[in-house]
Amino acid sequence: MIKRHYKKLIIVALMIAAGIILEFAGLLDADRMLNIAREYADHWWLVLVLILLQVILFTFALAGSFFLWIVAPLYPPPMAAFILAAGGTIGGITAYFFSRRLTDEWIRKIEKSHTYRLLHRQDNFFSLFALRVFPAFPHALVNYSSGMLNVKLSHFISAAILGISIKSYVYANIIYNATSSASLEELMDISTYGPLILLSVITLLGVYINYRLTRRHKQPE
Repeated sequence: MIKRHYKKLIIVALMIAAGIILEFAGLLDADRMLNIAREYADHWWLVLVLILLQVILFTFALAGSFFLWIVAPLYPPPMAAFILAAGGTIGGITAYFFSRRLTDEWIRKIEKSHTYRLLHRQDNFFSLFALRVFPAFPHALVNYSSGMLNVKLSHFISAAILGISIKSYVYANIIYNATSSASLEELMDISTYGPLILLSVITLLGVYINYRLTRRHKQPE
């Protein structure tokens, strides 16, 4: 009988293999998927399909964010932001619990360490929101690290909804108004990502100031 930790290694290997297979099969080709999606853009169920596909990819730490290039050209920015936020949030929740299942034994070994307790104490909405809204920051890293650190699910979900919605709307607005011709260079123009970085930095600065003030108040006089 295969030991439990070997089973988890097999699961990770299958996740990597799935990403490679999807790539070679062209299923992670945004242009190809956009052309297919355009044929069904008038059908209400396409929204559900796009959300579900994101959930599947985010669950297994695959490239769910590339759906921006499929959703944004098809729908007005508010609707596109809703689809991307729904897929990203639900996929983040499933990834959160999936990572817990994969790392539960490892967590039990480190949960008494100083580093783990320090990171766990910094579990708050604002830290998660800052990471979500920061341009190009990988959502998979936020999802899996949150599950491993067992952050509060209420903080995790609310930060995902708000952070992904804001960032998705900003990018979707550019792509939609460019009639699907926006390039990665346009999205990474300072006028686009600058406000997102500023919002993220201000949020993190607030978290740091609050941490320092709280720590000072706890110190004996």
